[in-house]
Amino acid sequence: MSYQITKFFYGDYGEAKNGAADISSTNNSSNEWPLWEIFIRSKQGLDHKHVGSLHAVDAAMAIENARDVYTRRMEGLSIWAVESKNIHASSPSESDSLYDPANDKAYRHPTFYDLPEEVKYM
Repeated sequence: MSYQITKFFYGDYGEAKNGAADISSTNNSSNEWPLWEIFIRSKQGLDHKHVGSLHAVDAAMAIENARDVYTRRMEGLSIWAVESKNIHASSPSESDSLYDPANDKAYRHPTFYDLPEEVKYM
């Protein structure tokens, strides 16, 4: 009986895959960690901005990983982690019917108000 020993290093996939990652359908989706959307607020008074996505087991791990990945240069003040399955969005094809009722209510748009110079981030 003969054995062939192949030594792999980080990022290696061997000659059989020609260096490509295995994207076959044999992966079991139940073993994958959930996807989290990450939002970061850079300064007090600003809103949170979407910065990316990552996989994590739970919310605490998602926040810790987001801190390490997206705020390495101290550019964050607050982090939100939202599991992707909890985000519901409208379809771009339905935007006309969704936003049509707001078009005739010009008083809802803040174009009629002058803000003083002291008010920032509004």
